[in-house]
Amino acid sequence: MKNTLYFKFIAAYIILGILGILTISTLGSTLIQHRIEKNTGEAIYKEAISLATHYANTNYTDTDEIQETYHTLKTLAIYQDARILILNPKGVPLIDTDHAYTSILPDPIGGFDPAALGTVHYKTGQFYQYIQDDVISTMVPITKNLHIKGYVSLHISMDEIIQKRESILITVYIIFLILYLFSVMILGLFSFSVYRPLKKITIGANEYAAGNLDYNIPVDTDDEMGYLATTLNYMSDELNKMGEYQHKFVANVSHDFRSPLTSIKGYIEAIMDGTIPPEMQERYLKIVVGETERLEKLTQSLLTLDKLDKRGRPIHMTSFDINQTIKSTAASFEGTCRKKMIVIELHLESEKLFVTADMEQIQQVLYNLIDNAIKFSDNDSTIKVETTEKHGTVFVSVKDTGQGIPRSSLNKIWERFYKLDSSRGKDRKGTGLGLSIVKEIITAHHQNINVISTEGVGTEFIFTLDKTR
Repeated sequence: MKNTLYFKFIAAYIILGILGILTISTLGSTLIQHRIEKNTGEAIYKEAISLATHYANTNYTDTDEIQETYHTLKTLAIYQDARILILNPKGVPLIDTDHAYTSILPDPIGGFDPAALGTVHYKTGQFYQYIQDDVISTMVPITKNLHIKGYVSLHISMDEIIQKRESILITVYIIFLILYLFSVMILGLFSFSVYRPLKKITIGANEYAAGNLDYNIPVDTDDEMGYLATTLNYMSDELNKMGEYQHKFVANVSHDFRSPLTSIKGYIEAIMDGTIPPEMQERYLKIVVGETERLEKLTQSLLTLDKLDKRGRPIHMTSFDINQTIKSTAASFEGTCRKKMIVIELHLESEKLFVTADMEQIQQVLYNLIDNAIKFSDNDSTIKVETTEKHGTVFVSVKDTGQGIPRSSLNKIWERFYKLDSSRGKDRKGTGLGLSIVKEIITAHHQNINVISTEGVGTEFIFTLDKTR
């Protein structure tokens, strides 16, 4: 990972801070100044209306009265930090609070046009070039009997606006800086809850890639990172188990193939070099044939398991008569049963009982269960195959009166290549895969299979199928 993600996050954090400062200093500054100008313009406009109303009846031809008004407006201007002008209708400044009072009237303001403001309450600029600095200006007529006697004009310096803007901007900068510093906790939280666990997970992934499946990722939080680490640890455990299973599987397969191959090789060499006399050869050739049949059966079982292990292997669900399938499967063991004088009794629910399943695979299940029952049953005994139906589920039972299975081995019989020690004498041709195949098929059908067994009494296997509706 080379810290790329972490550095990208820090870079993004720094860029966010720079963009925040630039945004405040440009867009923020413009918006704040616009708002201050608007508020100030509206405030001085209202003040100008108040002054125009209050001084509407003033006689601007009386020097004493004008001088008294000047002093009043001068005080008001100082208080409001503003400049107040009283203009006659022609634009001659009668009173200017920024200059000392004089009875000598100055020249009219050049370009004076009361209509220039239009419907706008205020305007920025130099008020017809009369004021040297930029100001916010407003002008309201003084009227009496519908006649304009003059104008009241208020002006606020733009320097005041800029000072207010800068004061507000400083506050905004401080708040932004505090929030930005607080957001450092996000970086710390990211480092603690995301980056560090991710780094541990990456180390674990590299360990797994290197073949160290015993490595355990030390992340045990309750968030997504913890879930990911737990999942990867579970995956490594499963891969480790799978590796162990593969080793065991190869060892078992090698052992089961080696034994008959050794026998076949030994008997054939003995026949070829004359160790076994001609009159004895037929006997040992039958043994060789038996061993080859064992190899063929083992190979077929492995192929069946390989098909069952492939995920997504289609199950061809059809409706068929399970009773008829049981009858045909049991009939295939007629020769074997005759040799051992074993009777297969069929106790079927009705004449016909239709189920929904893969007929070929269920037939394989029945074949393996009946074959096992025959192998572990004594001569002159009985095997019962029974079907019953309850609440839409069909139960199929295969029960023998053989040696039974020890309680400690009941959970192991489904394992591949597992054989009871007591069965090895009777089941020399067995592969230890039959019940594994049965379990795989029933599980693939989303059904259940159970075993009930008592040593010296017998064993019963019961599996379920869905009845055709």
